[in-house]
Amino acid sequence: MNSIEGIDIIFRPANHDLSKRWLDLDPSTRVLEKGWTKAPGRRPLPEDLLFEKDTKIQLRDGANIWADIFRPVSASKEQPVPALLAWSPYGKDGNGFQSLDAVPFRAGVPKSWTSDLEKFEALDPAEWCPRGYAIVNVDPRGVGDSEGDIYFNGTQEGRDGHDTVEWIAKQSWCNGAVGLVGNSWLAISQWLIAAERPSHLKAIAPWEGLSDVYRELLCRGGIPNSSFFDFRSKGYCGKNGLEDLGTMIRKYPLPNAYWKDKRARVEDIDVPMYALASFSSGLHTEGSLRGFLFSKSKQKWLRIHHTQEWHDLYQKSSNDDLQKFFDKYLIGKDNGWEKTPIVRHSLLGYNVPCVINRPDVAYPPPLIKHTTLYVSCATSTLQTSPEEHNSTTRYQSNSWDDDGAHFSYKFSSYTELIGYSRAILYMSCADTDEMDVYVIIRKLDAQGNELLHLNIPLEDLPAGVKETDVPHGNIFKYVGPNGRLRASKRNFLEHEPGLAPEQIKALYPAEIWHPLDVEEKITPGEIVRLEIPLWPSGIIFQSGESMRLEVKGHEVTLPEFPALDRVPTNLNRGMHVIHSGPEYPSSLIVPLSQGAAADQ
Repeated sequence: MNSIEGIDIIFRPANHDLSKRWLDLDPSTRVLEKGWTKAPGRRPLPEDLLFEKDTKIQLRDGANIWADIFRPVSASKEQPVPALLAWSPYGKDGNGFQSLDAVPFRAGVPKSWTSDLEKFEALDPAEWCPRGYAIVNVDPRGVGDSEGDIYFNGTQEGRDGHDTVEWIAKQSWCNGAVGLVGNSWLAISQWLIAAERPSHLKAIAPWEGLSDVYRELLCRGGIPNSSFFDFRSKGYCGKNGLEDLGTMIRKYPLPNAYWKDKRARVEDIDVPMYALASFSSGLHTEGSLRGFLFSKSKQKWLRIHHTQEWHDLYQKSSNDDLQKFFDKYLIGKDNGWEKTPIVRHSLLGYNVPCVINRPDVAYPPPLIKHTTLYVSCATSTLQTSPEEHNSTTRYQSNSWDDDGAHFSYKFSSYTELIGYSRAILYMSCADTDEMDVYVIIRKLDAQGNELLHLNIPLEDLPAGVKETDVPHGNIFKYVGPNGRLRASKRNFLEHEPGLAPEQIKALYPAEIWHPLDVEEKITPGEIVRLEIPLWPSGIIFQSGESMRLEVKGHEVTLPEFPALDRVPTNLNRGMHVIHSGPEYPSSLIVPLSQGAAADQ
């Protein structure tokens, strides 16, 4: 696949440094014995493990890719086991360019928890083979020694994954049931592969992964930003080419057939699903929830946890829960999994304990009430009704030193924010024909201090680590629900085309849909109405605490990596003016718990 509907795909050379491989193990080794350790301090194997290194899998077009397979020594034609496929470019056996060892404090996951046989963001064979599963770690097309070029998501990856699932199911040691597992890329690929409907795929567990590369990563709100891809893609290793999404978004900034191919067809997914989401990622929250909400799966569950994804992945309780799901659908055990609450969600406390795994029948919960609060530029507050007179406030849009405009709302009783929010802003700029606007909701304590939520609890970090020692990045700290929009792409629909009524009900009125396919520049000085959906969140507010809507001309979240701090650029120049009052009812729609009483 070198083009899509006449659009040529641009490739650049992949990183040809393939030195980060597992060079200290004889490829002929077949059994790793109980007690074996890969390195000092790593988890020893609890039992003998059968290891098949560099197993060739041929795809439908004749390309060969390579897999490492870990399975119980008892797995055989007489005692077949189900298989769990981990699909990503991060190496086959803990030997990729990315690992938790490169993350400060290993994201709260001690080395002793895992054997280092696991693919980054995937399950550990030392944990799962004793549970009765085979783990298949693949180098996809173009990665490592696998043939071809490296593709980033899209139909090609889905088809390759389909072929791999079917190959696994035919192996003598497999019981014919295959599941998909993993975080981030490993979750994104699950949407793509499951949409191809391989017949032997029996269940998926997409634990945090975006579902639309264009809308959720490269051009969120219509503002092109390839910095994450440009930075991360330097590490992807292979012998040939690498699909260059950064160049593609710069050449094709508007939606087209190429970007449509990067949207997972979650509406075609019908297998049992256990989806996971959190608010700690600037990449995965929206896609994780949309994949859950919009799939056709009749048997699907959602858990929203209060920590960071890697920290959650290797918890014993998480593995026990996941095994119960897979035992039900890959082995057929009558274990009561179907009685698990359809939704278990968490609310972030910031300065107070979190609400964890609260059961509910749907997401967002049916008892929330969407409340409209009006912006007052005169008082820098949010109010229950528009102010009587028009007023304005402004900020320097092209300065990182200008923290934008702030509007606060104080709660007089315990209140919960759960789900999707939307900002409606009337804005103008006399200096240019474009505005890139960023919004975020922050939690303030009773004294008005800005708060951050620690995604990894201090007690799970090494002894002696203080909050001030925790890196100031998105992996470790959550600021709040946020959104963004380029003013020239402000035209919107009430909902994404093709959604069923129940899906529309789950999102509206807080979230609407921007096609982003037409640029309609503004006249300098013209006041335009901007509807900006915010990604969903869950936050606890105590009596006396406040939420604050912040509007800025630059990024509002913390960087995913230190190297990305303040990297993104946009088209802003001059002063952005926010208008409020009876003629310009700028407002914030927020999903609050029923009966919440408050005053500003």
